[in-house]
Amino acid sequence: MKIQTFSILAGSEACNARCPFCVSKMTLPLTEELENLKEPEVNWRNFRIACALAKDSGVTTAMFTGKGEPTLFPGQITKYLEAMTPFAFPLIEMQTNGIMMAEKPERYDPFLKEWYRLGLTLFAISVVHYDPEKNREVYLPYKDSYIDLSELITRLHAYGFSVRLTCIMANGFIDSREKILSLLSFAKTNRIEQLTVTPVNKPDEEHSHSGEVWQWTNAHHLTDEQVLDITQLIEQKGSHLLTLQHGARVFDVAGQNICLNSCLTMHQAGEDLRNLIFHPDGHLRYYWQYEGATLL
Repeated sequence: MKIQTFSILAGSEACNARCPFCVSKMTLPLTEELENLKEPEVNWRNFRIACALAKDSGVTTAMFTGKGEPTLFPGQITKYLEAMTPFAFPLIEMQTNGIMMAEKPERYDPFLKEWYRLGLTLFAISVVHYDPEKNREVYLPYKDSYIDLSELITRLHAYGFSVRLTCIMANGFIDSREKILSLLSFAKTNRIEQLTVTPVNKPDEEHSHSGEVWQWTNAHHLTDEQVLDITQLIEQKGSHLLTLQHGARVFDVAGQNICLNSCLTMHQAGEDLRNLIFHPDGHLRYYWQYEGATLL
């Protein structure tokens, strides 16, 4: 059995953003400070077992992710990286909204230095647009402005990290070939190593756990015509580089990397798996949406 990615659900379900398409609604009170959060307990025995299985299964990429924001507990990220050191994963990535690192550089810069030393290679920053006001509307509606994304990217580059922008495409945001071209231009101007675009996933209403999420995604999901128009633009202007195991396709468009992705984890062939997913309580699963897909 081969596994593509080892996903580590770092932290808790708490988050400092307010994404209307997020299935996790465990958002922090607006006045709560980072220092008041309790670091979640981790089953370190099972984490080492998960690392060994991932390594034995040919995993080359480990990724910190979660239903919440992983960087809310920076000290725990350091502990994870230290525990992973014996397994020598070549690529270690972090999915983040970037807000804490941008707003509190004096707190996070020492962690960035240490994470780089311990092998973290890339930050995948979630966005919905190149326009900061559009990003504020989704991530920080309770604030007057969005973070200085370009400054954060420059800072991460200065520490030696690569940066991926992971853009959720939604109607009224990135929804046309013209906006994709502008997003590509923004990425190239900021020397983004990787750009990934994914249509917002509209869950089935019957199985949706949040009516609010269903209503927003139902109102903002891209039409088939919009998806086709964007796809054809990338295919026409880009050079196809590779197709990943789960079907995502990577292109080069005038020197800028862009990946056309789907957030689904189904349609896998044979015994190969897209994800090995470690939960802090020690459970190890291979599908996000099915609790029955459990190895530990």
